Amino acid sequence: MDPQLKQLMKELGDAINESLSDSEQISEVVSRIKEGGYDIFLVLEATIGVSKQGEKSQDKTSLVSTMSTNPDFKMNDQDMKFLKSLRIKIEEDKHDKDK
Repeated sequence: MDPQLKQLMKELGDAINESLSDSEQISEVVSRIKEGGYDIFLVLEATIGVSKQGEKSQDKTSLVSTMSTNPDFKMNDQDMKFLKSLRIKIEEDKHDKDK
């Protein structure tokens, strides 16, 4: 990957992290969860598609992920309620519903 693009991707990741850290709404919900007697940690993954303007990419898009691994993703009802409290809607596909 181009070193300049790599640096810009790092800056974008830092900006996303900072905006989430500065979010009063997220901070308030996290505080309420802690007040309820729960420990909490929040891990978000961002996948960013990048392609050079005017060039056709072999893979259509180069993907840059903020995580180096692809962990198994499992979500329970409590997770869904938490995301709903943050006004985040998760679309379930048929495959997930069958599990």
